[in-house]
Amino acid sequence: MGGFSMEIAVDVGNVAFCVVLLTWVLVDVLKRMRQGGDRGSGNRLPSTNSSVFSRIIPLWCAIVSILCMGSGFYEFWCHRIVSDRSVSSAFTWIVATAVAVCVGCQGKKWPMVLVLWWVYSTILYLLLVSVYSMTHFTAITVDIHVSEAKFVDLLACPFSILVCFSALPSFRTRKHHELEDPFLEGNKENFCQGKEENTWQDAGGFSNAGVWSQLTFSWLNPLFKTGKAQRLESPHTPSVPLSETAENASCLLEESLREQKISSSPLPKAIFIVVWRSLAINAIFAATNTMASYMGPLLITRFVDYLLKKHEYMSYGYGITLAVMFFLAKSVESLSQRQWYFGANRIGIRIRAALMALIYKKSLSIKFSGPGHGKTINFINVDVERLGDFCSYVHGVWLLPLQVLLALIILYMNLGAAPAIAAVSTTFLVMVCNTPLASRQEMLHSKIMEAKDSRIKATSEALKNMRVLKLHSWDSAFLMKVLNLRDIERNWLTKYLYTCSAIAFLFWASPTLVSAVTFGVCILVKTPLTSGTVLSTLATFRILQEPIYNLPELISMIAQTKVSVDRLDDYIRDEDQEKPVSHPKIKASSVMVDINKAEYAWEASNINLKKPTINISEKIKINKGDKVAICGSVGSGKSSLLCCILGEIPRMSGTAAKVLGTRAYVPQSPWIQTGTVRDNILFGQKMNVDFYQEVLEGCALNKDVEMWADRDLCVVGERGMNLSGGQKQRIQVARAIYSDADVYFLDDPFSAVDTRTGAHMFKRCLLELLSKKTVIYVTHQLEFLDAADLVLVMKDGRIAQMGKYEDLIKDLNNELARQMAARSKWLDQVNTHQELDFTMKGLHIDSHAEVIEEATGCFIMPDKLLDRTQEEEAERGRVNWRVYSAFMTAAYRGALVPVILLCQLLFQGLQMASNYWLAWATEEEGRVSRSQLVWIFILLSGGSSIFILGRTMFLSTIAIQTAQQLFLDMTRSVFRAPVSFFDSTPSSRILNRCSTDQSVVDTDIPYRLAGLAFAIIQLLSVIILMCQIAWQVFILFVGIIAISWCYQNYYIATARELARMVGMRKAPILHHFSETINGAATIRCFNQEQRFFMETLRSVDDYSKVAFHNCATMEWLSVRINFLFNLVFFIVLVVLVTLPRSAIDPSLSGLAATYGLNMNVVQAWVIWNLCNVENKMICVERILQVTRIPSEAPLVVEDCRPEPKWPTKGYIEFKDLHVQYSPALPMVLKGITCVIPGEKKIGVVGRTGSGKSTLIQALFRVVEPTEGMIIIDGVDVCTIGLQDLRCRLSIIPQDPTLFQGTVRANLDPLQEHSDHEIWEVLIYNQHTIIVGSCVYVSYR
Repeated sequence: MGGFSMEIAVDVGNVAFCVVLLTWVLVDVLKRMRQGGDRGSGNRLPSTNSSVFSRIIPLWCAIVSILCMGSGFYEFWCHRIVSDRSVSSAFTWIVATAVAVCVGCQGKKWPMVLVLWWVYSTILYLLLVSVYSMTHFTAITVDIHVSEAKFVDLLACPFSILVCFSALPSFRTRKHHELEDPFLEGNKENFCQGKEENTWQDAGGFSNAGVWSQLTFSWLNPLFKTGKAQRLESPHTPSVPLSETAENASCLLEESLREQKISSSPLPKAIFIVVWRSLAINAIFAATNTMASYMGPLLITRFVDYLLKKHEYMSYGYGITLAVMFFLAKSVESLSQRQWYFGANRIGIRIRAALMALIYKKSLSIKFSGPGHGKTINFINVDVERLGDFCSYVHGVWLLPLQVLLALIILYMNLGAAPAIAAVSTTFLVMVCNTPLASRQEMLHSKIMEAKDSRIKATSEALKNMRVLKLHSWDSAFLMKVLNLRDIERNWLTKYLYTCSAIAFLFWASPTLVSAVTFGVCILVKTPLTSGTVLSTLATFRILQEPIYNLPELISMIAQTKVSVDRLDDYIRDEDQEKPVSHPKIKASSVMVDINKAEYAWEASNINLKKPTINISEKIKINKGDKVAICGSVGSGKSSLLCCILGEIPRMSGTAAKVLGTRAYVPQSPWIQTGTVRDNILFGQKMNVDFYQEVLEGCALNKDVEMWADRDLCVVGERGMNLSGGQKQRIQVARAIYSDADVYFLDDPFSAVDTRTGAHMFKRCLLELLSKKTVIYVTHQLEFLDAADLVLVMKDGRIAQMGKYEDLIKDLNNELARQMAARSKWLDQVNTHQELDFTMKGLHIDSHAEVIEEATGCFIMPDKLLDRTQEEEAERGRVNWRVYSAFMTAAYRGALVPVILLCQLLFQGLQMASNYWLAWATEEEGRVSRSQLVWIFILLSGGSSIFILGRTMFLSTIAIQTAQQLFLDMTRSVFRAPVSFFDSTPSSRILNRCSTDQSVVDTDIPYRLAGLAFAIIQLLSVIILMCQIAWQVFILFVGIIAISWCYQNYYIATARELARMVGMRKAPILHHFSETINGAATIRCFNQEQRFFMETLRSVDDYSKVAFHNCATMEWLSVRINFLFNLVFFIVLVVLVTLPRSAIDPSLSGLAATYGLNMNVVQAWVIWNLCNVENKMICVERILQVTRIPSEAPLVVEDCRPEPKWPTKGYIEFKDLHVQYSPALPMVLKGITCVIPGEKKIGVVGRTGSGKSTLIQALFRVVEPTEGMIIIDGVDVCTIGLQDLRCRLSIIPQDPTLFQGTVRANLDPLQEHSDHEIWEVLIYNQHTIIVGSCVYVSYR
């Protein structure tokens, strides 16, 4: 009676909805007639949704309508009667389909009554299917009077669900546009003009996507369309969602950190507070995926039993229902896994963005002895990346026990208590055995990182000073240093990879061990075994592989992440730095700088410090408009005094100096940004053309600008490498003057320019442009002191004298008088040498005008080279097969590759044979003895384990040798590259290849490439196994594989470019970090921290948006391929159900179903590896790019080596010397012909940028002569090797360079001289006192 009542209720509901839908149609028709056909657009959906869902939803509605009508005709055909529910459902679905088609064509929003009908139908179908499943597949008694579910209900249920989910995006998008429309109407013009607003509008793909679009990643379709039509570039990639932007993420993290300040470890708690909601949602997907994955082993027993006993008492409907449940379980598993992985990547991107911004902000505020440059870069490259990667592992902490618990339940249901406990105990035993290996793996990984840090540090130092290394012929020695450090790293890498091989062996062998123990216990306790229980148990063991493998990796990842978190936590919590000095506004008082009594020291925390660096014993007040000069001997503390006033040196005692108003700072070592000359001068200020031109003229830059090809838009290389020393100094002086600050701090601004230029700058800049400004300047040119209102004379870190210049020079016994006397004596010595009878016979210069270098290296650099300085060159299209070939043949010419593939084939064959043996032997009771059953299984499985051990060992051997060979080729190519390559290529770009790309080659690519081959073999074996049951399945597989290949080709065009951009967009972040750390004092002084921080946020967002869409595209492909293979699995199960019992082998069919459970996983593994291999092979492609850099001339020419003592006299002859830096540029030196006698001191003079350095570079063959000859003591320098030439010459470069290490190592890098000779040089240069107190040089 209850079932009958339910039938009536369903019929009434169907009829009611049908009447309401018909009423809606009638009202809509009348409304349109009244409006005269006017189709208002007020309720229209956005065109993008209209074009997609207006076709999909009516199609699915039509399918359900056809199913309902077909069910009614089937009832009438078989029973000559049609139920009321069939008629009411079919008719209502037909009306709903008509309404959906009508609304979809008009592009309007879905009517509420239509959506309610879809929801009602979905709930009804789910209820019927759920009750049917519980009553037929479990022992649960359902005390609910529900009508029996029909076959049509099972088929219509998934389509009804799809209709519901497809309707949701339309409502979400409609709401968004309803809110947005008024804004667009009122402010359309203003909105479209803003660049950021337009960018954010483009980012709406994900942000405005509905549930179905996010579930299937359909929001990526426009990006794929763009990537297919043209080469994808960064502007084509939408921005990241608001939650993943660096600004939003860093603000939330900072706020959370402030709340956690009292905590001992605030960083991990702060991160958790920021992302806990996202983690909770991600946990739901992870749990759903885990539970759905165990549905297969739970159902496989019933399915195999059905195949063995079908046609006895079970209907086809039972088998079809099992197949549908398999399909639904695998679909839920696939979709939840994709959302889980994508959600974890999103959280990782958010954490990376927040920490990068936070570290940058912290590094910019640190003044004194903060972490070194290399350590800060490691924070970004290693620690932040590790925290982001940990998001993919974080749920493993609670998922692992859940997986083991579910496995225990299934084993208990199939085998009983004792075998289940034995299986779980053995699993834990394997995990415990794996733990020491994981600990060793963690220790070795730490050693690798330490060795890598040392190697990267040495490589970075060499790259930044490559010009000096080549001029002194030290490049070979530094190359050997880097190679020796790599050998240490390789030693640890070898141990690490072989340890990974042991872990991989345990992973693949663990099912064999667990299966042998479990079935052995079954025999001891006489547990009955059937094909169904055996195959279900094997499927469960295969799933248990994951927690066995993941436990050591999870422990290792937790330990590594904890180390990184602690390092970052210590860095961020470091409170021993003084707060940044504020910029107080100018008060009514005329005092601009107030210097108080205080002591300062660079190493204030050193308890053994004997005396301060600077000791200010008198209070000094500097008024507005005063000019204060600071002079003193070398090392007296002039620059340190400026830093004390600026607050850049820790204060030991006393009161800090105060500076009122804005400040400008010109450091002694020029700091130039990568960018245009104009950008360096403006430094964030607005352009004032008149004042700008006045500043250029005052700094003597106007003539240089006129000679540059792009004038002041000429691009400056990294650290101003393509500028002369004088040009760099003048540019930063111009930057300071243009800032129009209140107080100026100039640290020896005229030292790098010639006398005439210095005099011009002093007059125009100091006395005219800055006449009304307060200026504190350091100078060695004592002739500039008379213009100062106050002179401070420094000695041994103290202000020895202070007063007006006229007053100080009256006292002939004071420090200033002694310095002036020493300078006069030196000038007398120089004049004496000039008065010597110095005649240069044969000296002849054809034309004074010919010895002119274009005013700067900017003009020297060709346009293409300048472009490369800004944008990294990237390959296009697919990764060339030559890259794969070069990688696979790098080790032993590829001889081990066939051996590895053979091991995998034998392993796969023996593993499938052992599983089939168990299924066949237990199909019938007594077919084989129990001992024979287990021993043959152990024999087959043991054989497969041996081959898997050989595979892992051979693979590690190949990985080590390949990585080493690529590293050697890359490093040697870099060190042999010409100097022009380093002038145009930022060191961060090369370091990215030496660190990130090389790490991927070391530990990732070989295993990805091998994993692809292994996955293909495994997939093919499953396909072959299924084709053994029904050969027609092969045709289906061909079609599915063809569709998958099309999907993959469509995907790879976009994904490949995104992967390339991921590598390229990381380098600008590192470069910006590196550049900022070097110029942090200048940035702080100009109060530009916020502008630089915003630039960092933009760089991080550029990287995040590419990484975000890169991981999303992988999930887009996986969703579609997973669905295809789940569909194939469903069809295979249906075929097994429909085939007669005599036509199939139940054991083989059950085995096929068991392997089919993992087919979507294997297929996903194939696709994931296929796409990841190409993405990761870009790292190999980038390394091979570097190996193709054109090299310099040979280091040694055996047929033309100079005498051991050459040169003996130093007789130099230039013959018609022509030099140009590129064939596309004008000649720089034009026909220089002159003779320089030996053993003479020659002075080469000329204004800044006139060609002096070019002449020297030609001597050292840094730039090869285009025409002419350079002959030294009868030897043409162009005919001998570079090492033979450069090691016989010596040079003191313009920019002083020190390398990290001891003073001795800096004086004698090649270890060619004795300690006695080293001390003689130190005594001669009066450095014995300094060396006695400092034996280690810190590279900064």
